[in-house]
Amino acid sequence: MNKKWILPTLYILFLMLPIYGLLSMSFKTTNEILGGFSFFPQQFTLENYTKIFTDPTWYNGYINSIIYVVINTVISVAVALPAAYAFSRYRFLGDKHLFFWLLTNRMAPPAVFALPFFQLYSAIELFDTHIAVALAHCLFNIPLAVWILEGFMSGIPKELDETAYLDGYSFWRFFIRIFIPTIAAGIGVAMFFCFMYSWVELLLVLRTQLHRQGFCPGTCLDRWVPRVRFILDGMDLADRRVFHRGGGFHRHHGCLGKTQSRR
Repeated sequence: MNKKWILPTLYILFLMLPIYGLLSMSFKTTNEILGGFSFFPQQFTLENYTKIFTDPTWYNGYINSIIYVVINTVISVAVALPAAYAFSRYRFLGDKHLFFWLLTNRMAPPAVFALPFFQLYSAIELFDTHIAVALAHCLFNIPLAVWILEGFMSGIPKELDETAYLDGYSFWRFFIRIFIPTIAAGIGVAMFFCFMYSWVELLLVLRTQLHRQGFCPGTCLDRWVPRVRFILDGMDLADRRVFHRGGGFHRHHGCLGKTQSRR
C-alpha cells in the first residue's frame, strides 16, 4: 500500500468507530450494555432486532416517519424546482434579498415556529395527520432545496434554454423533458438532504401529533410523559409559561410537545 494512503485510512477507521460501537451494541443484551464497555458482544443476541420488527410501538413509528418524510421530500423538491429556476435565470427587484430571506428560514430553530404551527393547525384542525408534519418541515426544506438546486441550475448555460425555445419547445415541455434530466444529480442531492432533515427532526413532529399513539419510533413518549407531568404539577402558572416558551424539555429529551399541548 502506498504510504500516502495510511493516514487517510486510519482517519476513516477512526470515524467508523462510533458506527461500529452502535452496531456492536445492537447485538448485546440490556444488562451487558449497562454493565460496561466492550468491543465485542459477550452474549450475542438478536432480541433487539426482533423487538423492532415485531413490536407495533416500534415499527409503526418507522412506517409513519417514512410516510411523512416522503410526502415532505416530494413537496419540497416540487416547489423548489421552479423557484430555483427563477433565481438562476432571471434578475428582478429584490431577488438577492428574497433569496437571503429564504435561507434565514432554514437557519431559524424549529422551536421558534412551534407555537405558530400549533395555533395554525388548531384553527384548521390539521393535527394528527401525516400532511401536518410534512407541511411543517417544508418551512425548512424548501429553502434548503432552493439553495441547492439554484447552484446546480446556475451551472447550466442559458443557451440550452434558448436552443430549446428555437426548436419549438414550450417552457414546461423544455423544463420537464430537458432541463430536469440535466440537473438530475442536483435533484438527488436536494432530496437526500430534505429526507435526512425531515427524518431526524422531532420537535415539530411532537407539536403536531397531539393524540396519535405510536407516531414516533420507539417509546420515548411513554417513558417521558409521566415525568414531564410530574415536573409540571410542581410548577405554578408563571413557571409553566416560561418552561413552555423555552421548550425546556425538548432541549434535553425532545418529548414534551404532546404533554404540554394537552395541558
